[in-house]
Amino acid sequence: MRGGGETKKGAGAFEAARGQLPPRGQADKFGVGGCGTLVVLEQNEAGLHLFRSFDWNDGLFDVTWSENNEHVLVTSSGDGSLQIWDTEKPAGPLQVHKEHTQEVYSVDWSQTRGEQLIISGSWDRTAKLWDPEVGRPLRTFRGHEGVIYSTIWSPHVPGCFASTSGDQTLRIWDAKSPGLPVIIPAHQAEVLSCDWCKYDQNLLVTGAVDCSLKGWDLRNIRQPIFNLFGHTYAIRRVKFSPFHPTVLASCSYDFTVRFWDFSKPDDPLLETMEHHTEFTCGLDLSLHYSGQVADCAWDETVKIYYPSSLVVPA
Repeated sequence: MRGGGETKKGAGAFEAARGQLPPRGQADKFGVGGCGTLVVLEQNEAGLHLFRSFDWNDGLFDVTWSENNEHVLVTSSGDGSLQIWDTEKPAGPLQVHKEHTQEVYSVDWSQTRGEQLIISGSWDRTAKLWDPEVGRPLRTFRGHEGVIYSTIWSPHVPGCFASTSGDQTLRIWDAKSPGLPVIIPAHQAEVLSCDWCKYDQNLLVTGAVDCSLKGWDLRNIRQPIFNLFGHTYAIRRVKFSPFHPTVLASCSYDFTVRFWDFSKPDDPLLETMEHHTEFTCGLDLSLHYSGQVADCAWDETVKIYYPSSLVVPA
């Protein structure tokens, strides 16, 4: 693959970061138990190699970089805790915060200017707001009737985040307001993932166990503005492109990664990657290199590549 590479290690989730390739969290015993490892990979002229790894005593389900320190990241764990790590200090986590009562399946660091906040989502059906400088959650958000699978900050609106759940809903929360969230009955199935469009503050996409992707405009939530079909098993993660306003990517338990352009309703599927032999569960698009994608799967490989559908001709 042009400009790409792969490494053998395990499954997890990605966040694009600077010149250093995304970290990945994992768990033993097929990702549902045992110890966890945070792996940070680095890519240079010689290829892709291990930069740093950290062990934890439970599975690590999600990971994201700090937005104000290129060496700091946060992971979420099956023991209900968050861990903050510094890649320059390999002895262990800088901080451990344990307030959730079940697995923490999602964690995200705010991207809007002037904020340094973390949002976490758990199987205990709550989302929690954190300031890394404070040793306890600033606020707990309740209301979901099923486990929370994803919590994602808006890249546009300070204090705004989205969550998806086993209760089949997408919810939009204002962390600065005590009011109720916007509730969208997004699918007739568990909703495993969502993401915000980088070019439109009102646009989100959801991916679910029903194998579909749906686009939502917050100005009119009565029905989706697009539906994308093609996956044959549950969609594990979905990401909008940071370089193409109408392009997004999804990965699935059908072993594939698919790239879509929702502005082409007659033929939205741009490309299907079938380079994994097991459930594909981690996916991200680089913020720094147009067209670069990272994904990973239960086949114990991480792949870095440039799909032809995202490469803009010179």
